[in-house]
Amino acid sequence: MILKKINRIMFPVSLVLFELIVYVTNDMMQPAMLEVVKYFHVSTEWIPTSLTAYLSGGMCLQWFFGPLSDKYGRRPIMFFGVCFFIFSCLLITLTINIKQFMFVRFLQGMGLCFIGTVGYTTIQETYEEKRCIKLIALMANIALAAPLLGPLGGTIIIKKFPWQKMFVGFSLVACISLLGLYCFMPEPTKKKEKNISFINLFKNYKFILQDFKFLCGAFSIGFANVPLISWIALSPIILVSKCKLTMIAYAILQMPVFIGLILGNVSLGFLSKKNDLQNLITFAGKPLVVGLILTVFSIFIKFYSSLWITVSLGIYAFGLGIANPCLTRVTLFSSKFRKGSVSAVMGMITIMILITNIQLAKTVFLWKNVIAFNILNMFNGFIWLFFIVSFFIQDKKEIKLLKNKI
Repeated sequence: MILKKINRIMFPVSLVLFELIVYVTNDMMQPAMLEVVKYFHVSTEWIPTSLTAYLSGGMCLQWFFGPLSDKYGRRPIMFFGVCFFIFSCLLITLTINIKQFMFVRFLQGMGLCFIGTVGYTTIQETYEEKRCIKLIALMANIALAAPLLGPLGGTIIIKKFPWQKMFVGFSLVACISLLGLYCFMPEPTKKKEKNISFINLFKNYKFILQDFKFLCGAFSIGFANVPLISWIALSPIILVSKCKLTMIAYAILQMPVFIGLILGNVSLGFLSKKNDLQNLITFAGKPLVVGLILTVFSIFIKFYSSLWITVSLGIYAFGLGIANPCLTRVTLFSSKFRKGSVSAVMGMITIMILITNIQLAKTVFLWKNVIAFNILNMFNGFIWLFFIVSFFIQDKKEIKLLKNKI
């Protein structure tokens, strides 16, 4: 009994350690990218491209690893993913130009495929709904140490060590996670004898993508996260290159955003005791949308406008911290198909939306400055609102049809 409890605790700890290091690889690198572009003698326009390449890697093979974990089990696919991430962290230290660097960043981003499609799907399958939501919220708080401490940590480390040394450290921490997952990760799926073929994959994904309710949920997850990811990608340019702030000031100004995200996740743990998922998402929508509206007006405050932008984004992030775990749960279980495949489609749609909007945000910022960037974020908030309302309308229709049949 005690051994079983230890396994149920140590698996999420090992998974969140891997998640943390995958995120840190990005969040510590964004401030370090200013040194990377100097090292390779290229312009600062390559800085957002680092995150785009990373997210592209996270999207490219989710469609394959999800069904693969359905067939062969979650454990072996997860182990492969962690080992590949360790390899890519060591490989990037050998790059000699910016294009090679971006290619290996793409390879590193593949680590994202295994967190949601394999790791968190295992969590969803292993724990019942209430416990699962609380556990994911708690894991998110730990993982949020990456974006909260990453910019500051990256700023300090890059002043003392070459950027290549950072990746050696990342690989060592990932090795600890690999050991924990090997010892404690459960196997919730049974191996299936049916061979995986591209024709079957196409049919499976076609079936999933025909579910309008699922699509509304998947798109809502993507658009909800766009303002946060766009800020992570472009804040070094906005705060350091444009506003001429120091790297320390840049790192400190990230704190309101990620503190808001942590507070949202902590609040979710308490709110989930007395509220269902729909009520939680409805509650979270208010600070999410209001915060994005405030970012547009914050730019007109002459004193400390950068601080007001991050505080407004912090209000948005508070809503996102509550909404995200709930959105993931209701979307994943809105489809009756195998969860590895459903999670893969969900992840691909989310990352595709993020990649497109990062490039759009970069173009808009370079074209019309910070005001246009904030307006774009607000627009994404309204798109999220449209899709989540559509999701719950479809949910009510399905319940009504079920009652009529009974």
